[in-house]
Amino acid sequence: MAVLLSRLGTFSARHRFAVLAAWLLVLVAGGAGAVTLSGETSTSFSIPGQESTTALERIGEEFGEVAGGVSARVVVAAPEGGTLTTPENAAAVTGLAGTLAELPGVVSATDPLDPAAPSVNQDLTTGYSTVTYDAEAGGVTPEQQDALLDAVDEARDSGLTVEVTGQAIEEVPAVGGPAEAIGVVVALVVLAVTYGALVVAGMNLLTALVGVGVGVLGITIATGFTDLSSTTPILAAMLGLAVGIDYTLFIVTRHRQELARGAEVRRSIGLAVGTAGSAVVTAGLTVVIALAGLFVAGIPFLTQMGLAAAATIVVAVLVALTLVPAVLALLGHRVLPRKRRAAAVAATADAPAPARGRGFLAGWATTVSRHRVVSLLLAIVALGVVSIPVASMQTTLIQTPGEGTTQARADALLAEGFGEGFNGPITVLFEGDGAVDAAAQAAGTVSGLDDVALVAPPTPNADGTAALLNVIPESGPTTEATEQLVADLRAQLGDLDGVEASVTGQTAVSVDVAQSLDAALPVYLLLVVGLALVLLVLVFRSLLVPLVGVLGFLLTIGASLGATVAVFQWGWLADVVNLDTTGPLLSLTPILVIGILFGLAMDYQVFLVSRMHEAHTHGASPLDSIRTGFRQAAPVVVAAALIMFSVFAGFVPAGEPTIKSIAFALAIGILFDAFVVRMVLVPAALALLGERAWWLPRWLRWLPAVDVEGAALEKDHGAVREPELVGDPR
Repeated sequence: MAVLLSRLGTFSARHRFAVLAAWLLVLVAGGAGAVTLSGETSTSFSIPGQESTTALERIGEEFGEVAGGVSARVVVAAPEGGTLTTPENAAAVTGLAGTLAELPGVVSATDPLDPAAPSVNQDLTTGYSTVTYDAEAGGVTPEQQDALLDAVDEARDSGLTVEVTGQAIEEVPAVGGPAEAIGVVVALVVLAVTYGALVVAGMNLLTALVGVGVGVLGITIATGFTDLSSTTPILAAMLGLAVGIDYTLFIVTRHRQELARGAEVRRSIGLAVGTAGSAVVTAGLTVVIALAGLFVAGIPFLTQMGLAAAATIVVAVLVALTLVPAVLALLGHRVLPRKRRAAAVAATADAPAPARGRGFLAGWATTVSRHRVVSLLLAIVALGVVSIPVASMQTTLIQTPGEGTTQARADALLAEGFGEGFNGPITVLFEGDGAVDAAAQAAGTVSGLDDVALVAPPTPNADGTAALLNVIPESGPTTEATEQLVADLRAQLGDLDGVEASVTGQTAVSVDVAQSLDAALPVYLLLVVGLALVLLVLVFRSLLVPLVGVLGFLLTIGASLGATVAVFQWGWLADVVNLDTTGPLLSLTPILVIGILFGLAMDYQVFLVSRMHEAHTHGASPLDSIRTGFRQAAPVVVAAALIMFSVFAGFVPAGEPTIKSIAFALAIGILFDAFVVRMVLVPAALALLGERAWWLPRWLRWLPAVDVEGAALEKDHGAVREPELVGDPR
């Protein structure tokens, strides 16, 4: 692989202008396609074939599209001490309902005071109008949302308290923003410090942005042909930017090392792409495996998210292997700091620059490997303690609106007027001959179940072949009691003669998705870890090195999710991450964090241990190979981790609830993995194992050699001497 990649790097350097033009053409074509072919994204999550999802579709068929359309609730509350039925307030409420019905895109708007179907509480102090749109979730345009919010603002002039909530006013999250820009700026600063040259830092960031641009534009084009979640492009952009910067960093750093040793520019590029590029391909493949493996959950929107993000990773790898060498060829020796260019040119004519082996990280490696038992135990105990909150982790698909928003105020008014469970109603669909009678009989038995606050009268369809029964729980929509009520309803209504009863609604959908994800998580973990172990065994020709890396990853996951639960569920340090409300984590968080962090953790494992393996292959003792490889790779891994942390952390304070907890878990997970697992646990464990770390059973020695270190290149370029550390902090 190293030889093939070296030739690709050399080819890209030789034909640099053609490569640059090709990528520019791809970027322009992607932009044109995104403008002309893009479609709408969805903010809803469901699983085709599950009872709750199928029932929602059936409601649309049995009761008309309006019943299945996306809606908003406009909540009205009378002034303190008054009611909604006074002549003045009643006129204002009825007038508001009429205004809402005339808004763009609105199919219907109910009147809270309609005698035939009132929607007010018993005290007549709080009511709501259900505003239904002729659109699916995510299909209400920003202009239609603005018109609704304007109508709500005008209604407040009457003295009523008016707020609005519901799917119809949920904003589709956008890619890019001030908070994300801060993360990019921090990454640029880290790059500038690492390289000691602003132009190289800018080049690194620019090539990464090209990869992200191509990936996100491709996803945008795909929205015109398939239904994608609104979170998909954000996840792809976040992950693509982080790995794109890191992959370029690894190749550029190796190129600078070869230049400092005296290699000619084009030859140096070939060596860098052949060696560091091999590690990039291996690392990228582990990320792709982890993301593509999300299909085992059997949830289409999760599979689409994984495949879209994986495609962005593939683009980032291709950029690192082709576009980066082309740009490096244009820069020549300018990739080195000005004061070191002359030394590099002199080394080309005379002798290689001497290796530099001292520095803080070199001392760190010596200390950790010398006190390996203590270091190993401290790392395990520290990560284990942070992992404790995982035991109380709860997940849900129902997102709590941010404090101070109109959605949060509307939910609070509904909870105060109708009870906590009103914000998470459960709908039961009865179908078949006698559905209306069955629903009426079930209303009596259902009202006796635990956690049931109210059972509304059945609502039949036009021909009486179906009926809806709305059940209001006593508890809120994200509580364990409400989840249990969904299970109790299914058990109670699962065996009706001649009538099929299906439990649905957003609360039931959330429960179904959470249960499916919980069931898929062990299978997913086994698949991803198993495939990655096979890949790492091929790379390092060892059994114990991959096992150390994977076990370290499990500690990373525990600590990452533990810290996330402590902040987002328990509320610890909530102000630091600009968290408005606490509650269960988004159901997608655990499986996405596991998939993404596994790929990134294996990135660091490959880049760090491959240099140790390289030193060991060239005859260094086990202890010396650990220290040598650590000294060579650790500065780059530290810079890469800081960059990745900055990019992920930039998505945390923005306030987008879907991505906030995921970004936090990834950011904190990167810190734990890079600075505790890879910088302490791995070198300590390998030092403890000694020569056994590189042991491979005889029955596995037939496995092909992947040659990440570029041993085959030695035949063409001579023995590989220990490279000079670029940016070695001393």
